[in-house]
Amino acid sequence: MPPVFQHGQLRLYLLALLEQRPMHGYEVITALSDRFGGTYRPSAGTVYPRLARLEEEGLVARSDGGRRSTYELTAEGRGELAERRGELAALEEDIAGTVRDRAARVRDDVRGTMDGLRAELAAAAQEARAGAVRHTGPVQAARSASHARYAEADALVRRFRDEVRAELRRADAAAGVEALTVETLRTVLDSALGAVRQTLR
Repeated sequence: MPPVFQHGQLRLYLLALLEQRPMHGYEVITALSDRFGGTYRPSAGTVYPRLARLEEEGLVARSDGGRRSTYELTAEGRGELAERRGELAALEEDIAGTVRDRAARVRDDVRGTMDGLRAELAAAAQEARAGAVRHTGPVQAARSASHARYAEADALVRRFRDEVRAELRRADAAAGVEALTVETLRTVLDSALGAVRQTLR
């Protein structure tokens, strides 16, 4: 994917975020991720050096409290931001377009992955049908094999549900569950359900 921010744009956007309220570094990272709907999350190595540079320039003040430092805009920072409102408005429009493009790419990637999975499941189902046609053993043996496969499939579904719920709980307790996560989950589950139904025909 192309870079999210051009030269100097992230610096300006950090000032805009800190105008809303003082934040510590992790909150700045989370706020940026939220603004991009989870399609972009800057690393600590991207954000903290720029916050330090803003502090050196006198645009941001840092206060140490406990284990985290809080950053807030200074009068000089507010002045620069006021002078660059036009640039900020244009940047917001660029970000909106970037979010749409990245969300579309994520959806396309998910659909592509699910198409491949659907094809693999269909091939496996066809092989299973062919094996069933060749099978000449007792009906009871076939039923037992079917029940064993049902139990295995049921266990896979339960494990998937439990793991996804655990991940969602962790995210909800930390940075929060983003809209893109729900959209991706809906796309994946709908595609997976369609693929499984094809193997059951």
